[in-house]
Amino acid sequence: MRDIAGEGVLIAAGGRSILLQIANPAIGHGVAHHSDFASRPLNRLRGTLTYVYAVVFGTPSEAASASRRVNRAHGPVVGDAANGAPAYSAFTPELQLWVAATLYDSAITMRELVFGPLADDVADALYLDYAVLGTALQVPTELWPADRAAFAVYFRDRLAELRTDATTRAVARQLLHPQTGPGWLHLLMPLGRFLTVGLLPPHVRDLFELDWSPRSQRRFDRLLAFTAVVYPLLPLRLRHWPKNHYLREVRQSSEPAVV
Repeated sequence: MRDIAGEGVLIAAGGRSILLQIANPAIGHGVAHHSDFASRPLNRLRGTLTYVYAVVFGTPSEAASASRRVNRAHGPVVGDAANGAPAYSAFTPELQLWVAATLYDSAITMRELVFGPLADDVADALYLDYAVLGTALQVPTELWPADRAAFAVYFRDRLAELRTDATTRAVARQLLHPQTGPGWLHLLMPLGRFLTVGLLPPHVRDLFELDWSPRSQRRFDRLLAFTAVVYPLLPLRLRHWPKNHYLREVRQSSEPAVV
């Protein structure tokens, strides 16, 4: 995992992870009521990356500190069922399992699109390693599906349960069309939006009412083919720059994680 999770190209699937997460109604309403996408569009991604890199690449004390920051941020994220929306709590193990599952599935999807399939023994070891993203918080070890076959069943079943409503679709629009943020973000968002929508399972695109056409798919396939040729040729220090950058932030900052 330490070799594979440091690849910067995996961040390209970050938007996919977030949309899969908020398509779970409990997570989506928790984010809608306790997170400010509109004024701080990069904060959720930054919070996720600093947590992932601290847990995977940091020292035990850095990983523990990152987990405490996330737990503090999650404390207020609780709400009762109302107007057809479910009750939610950020400390619910099953919801944290879904978050960790989307991170794993999105990372492995992006990695295999760029580098090709992993050997079975490597894929099995990587899968078990990814459990730490949930178990470092409130996910009991036994809740993480036992192997990749069990995970495939779990993920398929959870995908079938995803739902959106006006509230969670509004969160998705804020994510995909940020109104604030630095200039470079707005320059990159058309590409980021295109990748996010292209990486989603088709029925999840439909849940969020996102347009996609055969022409879009052909453009997406060409972009992935280009990335698969060019990205592996980049120097390792460049490919791992995001990981090194966020690890430096972890070691220099005591700011709480962002929900």
